[in-house]
Amino acid sequence: MTIGFLRPTKAVVDCQALYHNIKSELATIKDGAEVFAVVKANGYGHGAVKVAGVAKKAGASGFCVSLLDEALELREAGFQEPILVLGVVDPKHVAILVQEKISTTAASLEWLEQTSYYWHQFECTQSVLIHVKIDTGMGRLGFVEEVDMLAAIDFIEKHPEFYLEGLFTHFAKADSKDNSYFEMQQERFRKALAIFPTTIRYIHTSNSATALWHDHWRSNMIRLGVEMYGLNPSGTELATPFEIKQVMSLISSLVQVKRLKKGERVSYGAEYQAQQDEWIGTLPIGYADGFIRHFKGFSVLVEGHQAEIVGRICMDQCMIRLPHALPVGTKVTIFGKDGDLVNTFQDGAEYVDTINYELPCILSERVPRIYINEDLSESHA
Repeated sequence: MTIGFLRPTKAVVDCQALYHNIKSELATIKDGAEVFAVVKANGYGHGAVKVAGVAKKAGASGFCVSLLDEALELREAGFQEPILVLGVVDPKHVAILVQEKISTTAASLEWLEQTSYYWHQFECTQSVLIHVKIDTGMGRLGFVEEVDMLAAIDFIEKHPEFYLEGLFTHFAKADSKDNSYFEMQQERFRKALAIFPTTIRYIHTSNSATALWHDHWRSNMIRLGVEMYGLNPSGTELATPFEIKQVMSLISSLVQVKRLKKGERVSYGAEYQAQQDEWIGTLPIGYADGFIRHFKGFSVLVEGHQAEIVGRICMDQCMIRLPHALPVGTKVTIFGKDGDLVNTFQDGAEYVDTINYELPCILSERVPRIYINEDLSESHA
């Protein structure tokens, strides 16, 4: 996809804010647990390679991704740290896992059997690094029944093509005031721990929410995800125990300003009608950029004022009602700070009835990521 470097719409990523968030989490760790930075989905839309570089400088000792391709992107960028693929990798790609020393999730006995078959077919000579996933209540990936876990342990012990590097689970409600479901998952994982070898290098239950509100329970490795990007995994249900800073801002600028007479209409469907003479500004961002049509009526920030999006959002553009005439080129903040005003991703998520994670993730590739505050020395961070 072509990236729109030559238009004013940009996603601005503050490297110092990212660094601050990681350092803040590391400061809470008293038992030597490691942090693996979760950079899946292009670093939650922030740019995986750049985020990984900042995370490494901040003290992250490894990375988590969702796809094998994402792991390979990091390897190609020169990162030699441990990388764990959290999703299911096709057993046919076992030779790549071995060659690149990429760890992967083992979620079923069937996967182990198929991977073993292809390991021999490709005449691999090194073991596959695996993290066994226990499904304690997420209902997504992993072993559920003890009998299946025992069968997996037996299979792994009899097949030297596997090295059991990790055991993990994922909590579904670690970001809730109600701990009952979390406690149920804890008990299920305790039972799983009791039947697996005690020599496993990485035990990890801790996503961002578990790190923030449950002291990274039973984890010597923390999968630091949305917290790292300055977003509260609970939305507004729980306050974070320390300040995290939103890392990304989304900005644009006015490309046309016009005075619309009372009664005139705006955009497809002619749904919006001016109730008086109004100043209308056009922004070069639309739903093809991931700024979805549901944001109609949301207010962006212009020179210390809120400016409502009027009419339907188009594929490449949207229109806003300005407080007064403004020159073409005036900066507009869609998400981020403008003077004393702030539009957070949480604000936007609540407006379109989703979660804050989704908004930076769905920004399309054609919105360029611009990195600022890249001096990460302690005196500047």
